[in-house]
Amino acid sequence: MKDLTTGSEGRLLWNFTVPMLIGNVFQQSYNVVDSIIVGRAIDKSALAAVGASFPIIFLLVSLIIGATMGFSILISQYFGAKDMARVRRAIDTSYLFLFFSSLLMTAAGLFFSKSILVLLNTPAEILPQALTFLRITFAGLIFLFGYNSISAVLRGLGDSKTPLYFMVFSTILNIALVLLFVTVLRWGIAGSAWATVIAQAVSFLLAIVYLNRTHPVLKFRIKGFEFDRAILKKSLAIGLPSGVQNMLVAGGMMAVTRLVNGFGTDAVAAFTAAGRVDTFAVMPAMSLSIAISTFVGQNIGAGKMERVKKGLKMALYISGATSLLTTLAVVVFGWHLISMFNSDPAVVSIGSRYLLIVGGFYIVFSSMFVINGALRGAGDTFVPMIVTILALWGIRVPVSVYLSGRLGTDGIWWGMPLAWIVGLTLSALYYRTGRWKRMAAVKPPPPAAAAAPPEEEEAEWNVSNF
Repeated sequence: MKDLTTGSEGRLLWNFTVPMLIGNVFQQSYNVVDSIIVGRAIDKSALAAVGASFPIIFLLVSLIIGATMGFSILISQYFGAKDMARVRRAIDTSYLFLFFSSLLMTAAGLFFSKSILVLLNTPAEILPQALTFLRITFAGLIFLFGYNSISAVLRGLGDSKTPLYFMVFSTILNIALVLLFVTVLRWGIAGSAWATVIAQAVSFLLAIVYLNRTHPVLKFRIKGFEFDRAILKKSLAIGLPSGVQNMLVAGGMMAVTRLVNGFGTDAVAAFTAAGRVDTFAVMPAMSLSIAISTFVGQNIGAGKMERVKKGLKMALYISGATSLLTTLAVVVFGWHLISMFNSDPAVVSIGSRYLLIVGGFYIVFSSMFVINGALRGAGDTFVPMIVTILALWGIRVPVSVYLSGRLGTDGIWWGMPLAWIVGLTLSALYYRTGRWKRMAAVKPPPPAAAAAPPEEEEAEWNVSNF
């Protein structure tokens, strides 16, 4: 557990972010390796099938991902207030809620997979493979939920290193299994799905063993869970807007996927490959968003509002620098990056155009994501949800539909940066109103008790309010 309420804001955020970023790199490394193996050892239809499946998986689990975020924010605020009794109850309540939710999502995924694929106009040649991949993935959903719930709890307590260790192990095991199942045993796309399920199951079991051997607050038990309805209600109040936001994002992804599907297998395969590269590009911003959420949660719980502002300023500096470097890499090497997945000239051409168009706006995305992360850490998840709805459904989807009829697949890609620009503008304007300060679940202590000595505050970072 890590206390983020004292010390250098920039250094704390960097040290907290780096383990998550490395973990995400390892996780996405598996996705990239898996896509390369599937795209080359099988064919571009298999690569397209994996890409067509992802928005459906994200749609069905996104609501629960939001609830997990709500628990993590509450845990960080309770921990910042040093209320360990409520920390324990929040952890127990999150485990129970996510267990039963995973069972429900598994049943829904198995039942509706084919109908959704058909609704998305999935090309006939990739439909059977996509359906196989989806059904195996949903069968192992309980392990994904279990692992992510434990990681969220640890991050809420300021520990981003332990989830990294499990992520590294899971990634290495996943890559080894996909090589065995796909290239040696020739199980096809089913081998890719089974490799992921098995790796997640092993990582989840190891995480349970770790919890039981470290701290009594974190101990995972079969019996004696403390279910707290009040904490569940607060968590859902914080997390459901993020869950709804994730569902709307997933719905937008499905709408865009349906557009891409209309351009055939080459476009779907290119979209899948470019999406893998794109995920790497935005990882620093996503990791910083989680870090600033925990940082804000703990410092609001401790009543240190000035540190919240300074922390956000430093997070924006870091995300801006990393996003500029990432833009340079994907714009210059886009063609080579796409060709790693599949060498078909049509696939490489479409995918590299995606990276050229979208890659120039990563700094906009990173700034938007970091600001929204700060708002969520304060417990204000409703406004980021509204901003996402407006940017996605008011800008990205309509613009992509309109321009795709005039520019082809390039028109689909242009909808994304335009939506980011609108989202950043709205989020920044709302942050400056200061209304998010009233959303904390934990009442801060009196100012005299909460404030650090003036000389300590001034010694940290001489930056102005954002």
